Amino acid sequence: MSKVIKLIVCLLVIMVFSCGSKAIKTKPNVILIMADDMGYECLSTYGSTSYNTPILDSLAANGMQFNNCVSQPLCTPSRVKIMTGLYNYRNYDYFGHLKTDAYTFGNLMQDADYETCIAGKWQLNGLAYKDEINDWNDNTKPNRLGFDEYCLWQLTHERKDGGRFANPLIEQNGKLLERNEDAYGPDIFSDYIVNFIERKKDKPFFVYYPMVLVHDPFVPTPDSEDWKYKEKRYKNDTIYFKDMVAYTDKIVGKITNKLKDLEIQDNTIVIFVADNGTHYSIHSKTKERNIQGAKGNTTDGGTHVPLIVSWPKTIKKGSVHNDLIEFNDFFSTLSDITKQEVKHDGKSFYSLLKGDAYTPRSSAFVHYDPRWGKRVSQYRNQFVRILNYKLYQDGKFYNLNEDILEEQPLSNDFLTEKEMEIKFFLEKELKKHPKFK
Repeated sequence: MSKVIKLIVCLLVIMVFSCGSKAIKTKPNVILIMADDMGYECLSTYGSTSYNTPILDSLAANGMQFNNCVSQPLCTPSRVKIMTGLYNYRNYDYFGHLKTDAYTFGNLMQDADYETCIAGKWQLNGLAYKDEINDWNDNTKPNRLGFDEYCLWQLTHERKDGGRFANPLIEQNGKLLERNEDAYGPDIFSDYIVNFIERKKDKPFFVYYPMVLVHDPFVPTPDSEDWKYKEKRYKNDTIYFKDMVAYTDKIVGKITNKLKDLEIQDNTIVIFVADNGTHYSIHSKTKERNIQGAKGNTTDGGTHVPLIVSWPKTIKKGSVHNDLIEFNDFFSTLSDITKQEVKHDGKSFYSLLKGDAYTPRSSAFVHYDPRWGKRVSQYRNQFVRILNYKLYQDGKFYNLNEDILEEQPLSNDFLTEKEMEIKFFLEKELKKHPKFK
C-alpha cells in the first residue's frame, strides 16, 4: 500500500511540475519596438505613398492597427512616459534623463520572471547635466532599471564621441564594442536582439528595442547605393530618409522571421510604435494629403504615431482600432499581461488584443515640458483631446477634423451646443491634472 501511495505522490509531483512548466511556457513573450521620429504617415499601411513598408503592412494586415495613438512630441518625454506609465509631470526632470529610482516596465517584467533585454538608443543617463546628475556615467543603469542585458548607443558617451549609424559607438553589457567603419548600428542592435531571442526562446522574455532609425542625421543605409562610398556614409541629406524607413521595415522583418524560425511567433506579442512625429524637415505624401513632420510640436504632426500589434492566433486578422491610445497605456497593458498591480496612469488594452470586452478611453492627455532648446520649448503646453476635438490649458479649442494644423481656434461665440458640451467635458478632464507652475 505504501508503494502505491508513493507512486501516486510521485505522479502528482510530476503533474504539478509539468503544469507549472507549461504555465511558464504559455506566458506570452513581448517585443516592443519603438522607431525614432516616425509619424504615422511614414507607413504605407496608413496610406503613405512616399514610402513602402511591406513587413509592417503585413503585421497590420494579420494583427491589429491602431489609427489614433497619441505620443509625446519629443523623444525623452515619450521614453520616460512609455517606460514608467506615468504622466511627465510626475517624474520628468531633464531632457535625456530618467531617474535611477524609477520603476520601469523592465522592472515590471523582471518581477514577473521574464528575461529582459534592451537594445538601441538609451540617452537616459543625463549626459548633458553632469554637474546636476551624479550617476551620469553609471553603465549599470539599464540593469538597475530592469534589463538583464543591454546593447546601447549613448549610454555613458555623448553623441560627439561616436554616432549611431556607420562606425557606431555602442556599449554592450558594461563594455565598449570595438569600432568598425563598415558596421551599421541598427544591424548590431537587431543582431543582438535576435541572438537574445535564440538564447531565451524556452523562457518568457521581454525585449525593448528603442530604435535609432529614422532619426537624423539622414544618412545612407547598407542597402543604399551610396553606402559603397565610405565618404558618403556620413552625408546628412533628406534624400536618404526613404532608405531609412525601408531599413526600419527590413529590421522588423529580421526579428519576426526569427520568431517564425523558432516557432514561437504564436506566443509572442510584437508591438511596433514610434516615439513622436517625423522631423520637421521631412515632407511626406499620403493618399489624403501632404504632411510636414512636426517633431517637438503638440500638433497632430508631432504626436500622431503608428501603432501595430501582432499576436498570431490571438488577435483577429485585420483588426483596426480607431479610438485613442496614450503612451502610458503600454505600461498598463504589460501590467495586465503579467497580472501585477503597479501604480500607473494608463489604461490597459490587453483585453482588446484578446478580443474580450474593452471600453475605450474617453480622452487622451499630454503634459509636455521638454526642457530642451528654444525651438521645442516654445510648444510647452498641456492638452486633452477626444478623437475630433482638442483643448489646451490656455483655452485654445480646435476641431481636428476641420483644422488638423490647429491654425484657427474655435471661438466660444460660435460653438454649437454639442461643441459646448465637448469643451465642458475636456475642461473637466484638464482639471484632473496640475497646471504648469
